[in-house]
Amino acid sequence: MIVAKPNAIGAPGYTTELPCVRESVSRARALVSNVLAAWGMDDDVADCGKIIVTELLANAVEHTDTPVSKILIERPSNGAVRIGVSDRSHGAPHLKTADPNAESGRGLSLVATMSSRWGYDTHPWGKVTWAVVEASVGKEQ
Repeated sequence: MIVAKPNAIGAPGYTTELPCVRESVSRARALVSNVLAAWGMDDDVADCGKIIVTELLANAVEHTDTPVSKILIERPSNGAVRIGVSDRSHGAPHLKTADPNAESGRGLSLVATMSSRWGYDTHPWGKVTWAVVEASVGKEQ
């Protein structure tokens, strides 16, 4: 079971901490799916959200020395969802062109394609890499 804390102030949202290991990806995907379903987001948005959190968490696992990542899901407006993953690295994430035969290296390109915008926020302890998915809301929660 995933325990997520609702945002006390600001935009509606939820945050949880997960070990920064590959095995946490399925839990992060489940959290995104459950939150977006509760907000009435359509399946396309949920599918994009699950892929985005997968890629962002996989990057944190692969490229940083982070024991625990925060998964943040916010609804800054009724038509958008912002998904973020924290890590302890101060290195900027960057898009790269993967070799056509490579098995990896396409994560941020996929995030950029599936989102309306993406970026990262720096903090003294590291950063949060995020992406925004534009959505239609079927029902209000």
